[in-house]
Amino acid sequence: MEKCFHCGDSCETSISLQDKYFCCHGCQTVFEILNENNLTYYYDLEQNPGITPSRFEGKFDFLKETSIANKLLEFSEQETHIVNLLIPSIHCSSCIWVLEHLGKLNSGIIHSQVNFPEKTVRIHFNPALLSLFDLVQLLARLGYEPYISLEDDNKARKHKDRSLIYKLGVAGFAFGNIMFLSFPEYFEVNEFWLERFKHVFRWLMFAFSVPVVFYAGWGYFDSAFKGLRSKIINIDVPIALGIGVLFIRSTMEVALDLGTGFFDSLAGLVFFLLLGKFFQQKTYAYLSFERDYKSYFPLAVTQLIKDNSATSKIEKQTQIRDLRPGDRILIRNGELIPVDAILISGNAFIDYSFVTGEAQPVGKKSGDSLFAGGRQEGGSIELEVVQAVAQSYLTQLWSSDVFGKEKATIFQSLTDQISKRFTVVVLSIAMLSLIFWLWYAPAQALNVFTAVLIVACPCAIALAAPFTLGNLLRYFGTYKLYLKNAEVIERMAQLNTLVFDKTGTLTTSEKNRITYQGVDLSDEEQSLLTSTLRSSNHPLSRSLYQWLKGNDIYTLDDFHEEIGQGVSGAKNEQRIYAGSYPFVNQSQESTTPIKEQNTTRVHIANEEHYKGYYNFYSEYRSGLKTTAKALTQYEIIVLSGDNDSEQELLSKLLPEKVHYYFNQRPEDKLNFIKNLQKQGKKVLMMGDGLNDAGALAQSDIGIALSEDINVFSPACDGILDASGFDLLPNFLALSRKGIQIIKYAFLFSLFYNLIGLGFAITGHLKPVVAAILMPLSSISIVVFTTLFTYAVTRKLKKQNDPTK
Repeated sequence: MEKCFHCGDSCETSISLQDKYFCCHGCQTVFEILNENNLTYYYDLEQNPGITPSRFEGKFDFLKETSIANKLLEFSEQETHIVNLLIPSIHCSSCIWVLEHLGKLNSGIIHSQVNFPEKTVRIHFNPALLSLFDLVQLLARLGYEPYISLEDDNKARKHKDRSLIYKLGVAGFAFGNIMFLSFPEYFEVNEFWLERFKHVFRWLMFAFSVPVVFYAGWGYFDSAFKGLRSKIINIDVPIALGIGVLFIRSTMEVALDLGTGFFDSLAGLVFFLLLGKFFQQKTYAYLSFERDYKSYFPLAVTQLIKDNSATSKIEKQTQIRDLRPGDRILIRNGELIPVDAILISGNAFIDYSFVTGEAQPVGKKSGDSLFAGGRQEGGSIELEVVQAVAQSYLTQLWSSDVFGKEKATIFQSLTDQISKRFTVVVLSIAMLSLIFWLWYAPAQALNVFTAVLIVACPCAIALAAPFTLGNLLRYFGTYKLYLKNAEVIERMAQLNTLVFDKTGTLTTSEKNRITYQGVDLSDEEQSLLTSTLRSSNHPLSRSLYQWLKGNDIYTLDDFHEEIGQGVSGAKNEQRIYAGSYPFVNQSQESTTPIKEQNTTRVHIANEEHYKGYYNFYSEYRSGLKTTAKALTQYEIIVLSGDNDSEQELLSKLLPEKVHYYFNQRPEDKLNFIKNLQKQGKKVLMMGDGLNDAGALAQSDIGIALSEDINVFSPACDGILDASGFDLLPNFLALSRKGIQIIKYAFLFSLFYNLIGLGFAITGHLKPVVAAILMPLSSISIVVFTTLFTYAVTRKLKKQNDPTK
């Protein structure tokens, strides 16, 4: 009976493919996927790798216990479980490919995303089709055994890989000793005892070089081999080739007594390569720390604090990083739940599309658990915090491919193209140089060949964009502009059209003057109106709520909001409407309100009668006139859902060429942005992250302006604190400067490579000098981009006080 090629089980009903037998269609599918993507070397790892190795049998049985498995889950709703697993064996691009295509191996896996620096994989899976135990077993069979610690998960994830430091130490120690032993050869000292023991010195140098090649530098061979096996020529191919050639050439010279070899160059090459890698690793880790833990975007929630002197609770805006277990928070309609919590009161309908990608609201009752990342669809709800969630978790959700704007970035594509072609060009130059020198001066041929392979490196080119944009991200965060990723800066530099919402963007909701005109509201109607407004996050609703919140607050029986139109709430068979006049004028007796200029109005009605309206005398943001004047190189458009009563006032604050469009519903704003883009314009939209979500998502750059409220939306590309609104011209200017810096860095890197290749091809570049210059090129690019970004941001620091 035939054995299954994949798992090794007996094939009772054998399925054949390419002269191989499989016990089932599942094993056949795995083989086909690996075969189609040139990953069949997976079967070289061990015989029958598809079967669970004996060392794994019973190891993860504890995951069969539901209560234990649930402790490892980050999310568990709507037939979607999410787990983040530490995989220490992730080490190359092939690993990333396999782990991010797990869905092809098992239909129960919805999505998987690898965090390569942290060596973790976040997996979305359907528990009805695949249990956590089966998922872990699958990973183990693939050679990616997860490290699971139930005792202290945080400490487990903070485990540091110090192998690079050990390799750097070995290479540095060997390099120093080999250089010391080589001094007599350098200076051609003919002293008797040195001449007599020179063979001992040479073999000692060989002994020192063995751990350098087979331990410190082995990673380059491993990466190059895996790349070639996957039909990918990566940058480690010429490096591994240079190390191999140097070692073999040097060993032959010592063995045949032809000379001392190039062991010093070999050790120096590996040492400086590892030093450059260590420097890059530390810099990337620093930028990552800045992004995930220090550059907090302004995501605040309403915390409810018990007031012993009053029956009601005090509402206070609190940053999510300051929340602790046991705190009570208020979540309004459309707001994101930023923490794991328990529902205390209110009617909860939670939309988890931010996490799962599917908009199917789930009803919850008091006492139910709610996961971070859900969005409330309905009235306001009160929650008790169970576990504070790190902001980096929300950042990862925000950066998910589900919400990505599929727009190729110029420098990313250019960097990729250069990196792909660079190795082929360098190998071609090296081979042509070798052929020429074999004909012209054979003794120098190998030196020239290795020097070319060592000195030419695309690493500096590849580092230019991420380091420049990464530094700009950090500077922007200092002034409270938090962007989704570095690519947003590239798109900011290409903008030519700026579109602003009026209410809550050009105006401030903190200083509105409000008056009421109409029929007086009863105490019950005022309480119902206040409770209804409390559930809405629209800037006008929040302003009016702050003005009315002295009235009693209670939980509504029903709440409804039409984005951009109005809200309605019901309690004890009474209903009230607040919003635009068409919205509240729903088949009741109406009185046409008196027209009044220069005001924004919120109309009020119950189910029977039109009551009246609140006049909002808006105050525009300080510095609006100066800010707009600094943006005259762009086409500026004001797109508002309000009437045109304030156009005359706006025209005095904004430049003459500004275009105004009023009475725009959310869908009108979305279509307006689409029409601008059809005209070839690059559009920035700034508005309310919730009410303008469609327009923000459609625009090339969508910025939500935060005024100490929870406006976080996956649709936007960035969130700007309202206090930094007047810095918008600086942000746009810095984006353009950043792109110029990247272009200069590209030229600098290309110039370095051309100069280095010139010396190498002509035989004037010693391998050890090239070994020093190669990592220095990467370091110089990092220093160059850092200093230039610092220089262009000095004006911003001088002009603005970051503490204001």
